[in-house]
Amino acid sequence: MAKHRLRRGNRLQFSTGGLLIAAGVGVGAFLLPVAPAAAEPITIPGIGTFEVPGIPPVPPAPAPNPGPLPGPLPAPPALPSTHGTQALAAAESKIGSPYVWGATGPNAFDCSGLVQWAYKQAGISVPRTTYDQVNGGTPVDKGSLQPGDLVLFNGAQHVGLYAGNGTVVHAPTSGQPVKQAPLDSMPFYAARRY
Repeated sequence: MAKHRLRRGNRLQFSTGGLLIAAGVGVGAFLLPVAPAAAEPITIPGIGTFEVPGIPPVPPAPAPNPGPLPGPLPAPPALPSTHGTQALAAAESKIGSPYVWGATGPNAFDCSGLVQWAYKQAGISVPRTTYDQVNGGTPVDKGSLQPGDLVLFNGAQHVGLYAGNGTVVHAPTSGQPVKQAPLDSMPFYAARRY
């Protein structure tokens, strides 16, 4: 008897499962004719191509915009050619030259001699000593420095040319050649533009 009950339960479960499947197929068959047919098949890479009714075709993706063609970056804008930038270029060409007290170039310099020589290369006459250089030209605030401006330090005892980016080119002292140094490595006193 136990076997009959077991069979009846299986038949009942099978009949219920079959009824659900049949209902699903019937409803699907009823709804499918209502849905519009797909114009394009769907391809799943690695699996295959299928036609799925009711899914509208996907428009093709727009071609990617390649943008500008790669190439060299544009050069940074050149500094305007002023007397100061010309004098700075002349002074930078002497980086490494020896410091000699009282020397005005072209092979050795003291601080004010380097400034005077550099400006002479730009066609501008600048006084010989720092004490005269601080009294000439146009006064400039530290925050408004431009390349080639004279920067005076230690109460006008020392001078260099502003090189931009917070640096100066100067002839520091005996035993040290003409070099570039941080502007703030010395006590700022005044600045002049010639």
